[in-house]
Amino acid sequence: FGSLLGLCLIAQIVTGLFLAMHYTSDIATAFSSVAHICRDVNFGWLIRNMHANGASFFFICIYMHIGRGLYYGSYLYKETWNMGVILLLLVIYSAFVGYVLPSGQMSFC
Repeated sequence: FGSLLGLCLIAQIVTGLFLAMHYTSDIATAFSSVAHICRDVNFGWLIRNMHANGASFFFICIYMHIGRGLYYGSYLYKETWNMGVILLLLVIYSAFVGYVLPSGQMSFC
């Protein structure tokens, strides 16, 4: 599952860079820039959906990777396990920021 995580990360970076080229981070225009990406940019809707679903698939792969590590006793290697926990927390933080970034109605709940 580690190689799938690498593949998902590359896909997230590529789609995220494409979305960042058309995204406006101003609080007043953030939502309208996301609507612009979905409506006016060629295949913008597809790239945005790939990015959103890629994040979900990334978390599925992470949880399967952690489950495999628990099953095989990888937690006995403290340094490696602690680094994995730190990376998991960073991924959770970045997913939260990415979820709030479009400034849609769900971002304020």
